[in-house]
Amino acid sequence: MNDKFKGFLLGAVAAATYGMNPLFALPLYQEGLEADSVLFYRYSMAVAMLGMLMKFQRQSFRLKKNEVLPLIIGGLLFAGSSLTLFLAYRYMDAGIASTILFVYPVMVAVIMAMFFREKLTPVTVGSIVLALTGIGLLYKGGDGGPLSMTGIILVMLSALSYAIYMVGVKQSALKNLPGMRLTFYILLFGLAVYVIRLKFGLELQVIPSWKGWGNVVALAFLPTVVSLLCTTLAIRYIGATPAAILGALEPVTAVFFGVMVFGEQLTFRLAIGIVMIIISVSLIIAGKAAAGRLNAAFFRLVERIRRARRRRKIKENGR
Repeated sequence: MNDKFKGFLLGAVAAATYGMNPLFALPLYQEGLEADSVLFYRYSMAVAMLGMLMKFQRQSFRLKKNEVLPLIIGGLLFAGSSLTLFLAYRYMDAGIASTILFVYPVMVAVIMAMFFREKLTPVTVGSIVLALTGIGLLYKGGDGGPLSMTGIILVMLSALSYAIYMVGVKQSALKNLPGMRLTFYILLFGLAVYVIRLKFGLELQVIPSWKGWGNVVALAFLPTVVSLLCTTLAIRYIGATPAAILGALEPVTAVFFGVMVFGEQLTFRLAIGIVMIIISVSLIIAGKAAAGRLNAAFFRLVERIRRARRRRKIKENGR
C-alpha cells in the first residue's frame, strides 16, 4: 500500500467517522439525555483518550505563554460549534443539519476576504451562490414541512463558530502547534463550557444503560479521536487540500445513517440541495489548490526567464 493510497483511505475514514456524530448522539437523546450532558461525556472521554495516547507516544504537553489565550478562545468557539450543532439535532433531521454545517469552508473564504484581504475569485463567488442555492432547496424537510428556523439558525451558528475557529488557528500562534496537542487543549478548554452549563456537575445526567455508555464511548472515540488521527495522517500523506475535499463524505455519512437507521426521508429535492452544497465546497477547496498551482507555475516560469537572461548576458559579456 503506497503513501498516496494510505492518505486517501485515511482521509475517507476521517470524514466518514466524523459523520457518525448523529449515529451515537441521537440514541442518547432517546434515552433522555440533553445535549450538554452528551457533549460533556464526549469531550471528557476524548480528552482522556488523547491524553493517554500522547503519554504513550511521549508527546509533550508543554505550552508557551502566547498559546494559552488563543487556546482558551479556540476551545470556547469549538465547544460552541458542537453545542449548537447538537441542539440543532432536536429541530431537524441530522442529515440535513450535517449538510448545512458543511458550508463552513465557504464562511472561511468570506471571512478571509472581509478581514484578511484574501481575494474572492470567480470560483469562490460561484461556489457561494451554489451553496446558498443548495441551502434554499433544503427549506423543507423530507416530510414536506418547512424546516425549523431555530434549527437553521443553530446550524449556521455552528458553522460560523467553526469557521472562526479555523481562521483563528491559521492566523494565531496556534498554527505551529502539533495537531494532537492542539486538539487535546481545545477539547480540554471546551469542556469547561459544559462544566459551567451543567453547574459544575450538579445538573449532569447519569447515563441510564450499558447501551448508552457504549454510544458515549463510541461518540468520543470514532467522530473525535479516530477522525482527528486519520485527518492528521491523511494531511501528512496527501496534503491538506485532498484531505479537505474528502471531507464531503461527512454529510454523506450523516445522511446515510439518518435515512437507514433513523428513518429520515430523502426526497429528490433534498438530494439535489445536498449535492449542490457538497459541490460548492469542493469547488472552493479545489479552486484554491488550482490557484496555488497556477501561482507556483507562474513563479517557476518567471525564474526560468530570469536564468535564461542571465545566461545570455554571460555569453554576451564573454564575447
